[in-house]
Amino acid sequence: MNPKNARLFGVVLILVFAFRSFAQDSNAYLSGTVSDSSAAPVPNATISIKNLTTGQSTGAQTDANGAYSVTLAPGDYEISVTVENLGVSIAKSTLAAGTTKTLDLVLIPPPVQAPPAAPSSQPSQDLPNAPSSSSKPAPSLEDLGFSKSESQGNAREQALLDKRTHMLKVHQRMGLITTIPLIATLVISVNAGGKQTSTTSRDLHTALGAVTGDLYGITAYYAIRAPKPKGTETKGPIKVHKALAWIHGPGMILTPILGAIAFDQKSKGEKVHGIAVAHGPVAIVTAGAFGAALLSVSVKF
Repeated sequence: MNPKNARLFGVVLILVFAFRSFAQDSNAYLSGTVSDSSAAPVPNATISIKNLTTGQSTGAQTDANGAYSVTLAPGDYEISVTVENLGVSIAKSTLAAGTTKTLDLVLIPPPVQAPPAAPSSQPSQDLPNAPSSSSKPAPSLEDLGFSKSESQGNAREQALLDKRTHMLKVHQRMGLITTIPLIATLVISVNAGGKQTSTTSRDLHTALGAVTGDLYGITAYYAIRAPKPKGTETKGPIKVHKALAWIHGPGMILTPILGAIAFDQKSKGEKVHGIAVAHGPVAIVTAGAFGAALLSVSVKF
């Protein structure tokens, strides 16, 4: 194998493993158990996990051993579970990217109602309209501050949220994959122009650039087509991520156009001239903005 190609192959392998590790740290993981007041596990309990920033809820269910596990975006959450006749448990937790947190939930049983009193021969001293203490219902989620819409859930909004979460996960993974041929294209560009002009290197540079453009198009599709439920806010790192898209998006379109012009000039034995000389700088700025966009949603600030 050509030494240059061998070095490139080694660089690509390193990048693949590096970005696979990088991708695994972009989510947060929450797990734990649900048990009753006697410490017995509660199977098939439905858990509601509400993002306190976006207001969107995610559901989870315990297995036969009362255990649950869910993958979430980093943020602040309110976790609640209600089991009929066993009680309610509510907790709050902050999840950071790349961390796994354990949160065990213990159900607080409803208050025990006193049995009805035996009839008495003595006249009742209660006021005529005084409510009976034995008729007080057990506390519900509404008593704890949850609205009916939050406690019952909205199937349509939940379906949209699940679809958005899935599409944005694909967007994230495709973005990381796109970085590999992007960096390889930049590495090959050293031998594709300038004083050292190699037809093989130039062709390989063009092929890698085409692969990068195709993968970038797929990445952008999943971000643009992801549904956005009502009330979804864009702030913090997501705002930075979207702002950088206005740099690397046009750059991904302009770079191959300038590259095609430069390729044609080089193939004719000419020196790169005119607007084609901007191909290199535009490619570097585009790659920098793309890398910054990845970091903006992977590093918490």
